Amino acid sequence: MTSEKNPRSSSEELDDRFFRELLALKGTSILVVTESDQLNLFGQTFRPIFCGEIIDVQQGHLTLFPVNIKIINAPQFIFPTPLSIPFEKIAHFTPDFDCDERIPLT
Repeated sequence: MTSEKNPRSSSEELDDRFFRELLALKGTSILVVTESDQLNLFGQTFRPIFCGEIIDVQQGHLTLFPVNIKIINAPQFIFPTPLSIPFEKIAHFTPDFDCDERIPLT
């Protein structure tokens, strides 16, 4: 009797590689841009640009804390709780980013 291993799909391999890459960055600062054009928090509309230290990485999401949300009216707004972002919503990320760096938002 022969046993065949199920080949892993390329998306599973990509997810694992992404997971391992983010896991290796745990404890470092990262800039994350999510897929949404804009988000709304406490009545304030903002672009989905977040910067923070990676405190946890699980299959499917990463958690940042403290998190600097880049809002036009409050560019250094620190979100009061950890923020988890699903992998599938991440459009772009930049590791080792200085969260105190001012970036143009308009």
